[in-house]
Amino acid sequence: MEQNDLAALTAAMPLAAVLGVELTSADAAEVRGRLGWRADLCTVGGVLHGGALMALADSTGAVCAFLNLPAGATTSTIESKTNFFRGVRAGEVRAVSRPLHVGGSTVVVQTDLYDDSDRRVGQTTQTQAVRTPRA
Repeated sequence: MEQNDLAALTAAMPLAAVLGVELTSADAAEVRGRLGWRADLCTVGGVLHGGALMALADSTGAVCAFLNLPAGATTSTIESKTNFFRGVRAGEVRAVSRPLHVGGSTVVVQTDLYDDSDRRVGQTTQTQAVRTPRA
């Protein structure tokens, strides 16, 4: 997917844009993005807030689900579960989202989050509803 298309996908998610989420590649098999550490996105002790990490995972996961939808369908997160493994105090977090299940009514996506040292920061599994147009 071209950079202009990636920017348009990010712009369609206003919170992701405000937080500074950047999509770096996207297709139906895998979506990649990143979020840089910023003091205003931190919790106590200068650690990147879990909500910011979840927003990164939800954003790349939602794009992955969207790219796996049938024509004319939309999607909405109906469940999201995150495990955090380590704090991020500098640098950036990379997200890699891949579909685990693409069905007629749901898409399940796993997003792995990594720090600058390629250590796993967290893992999110989310279920997205497939919403088809009503006749």
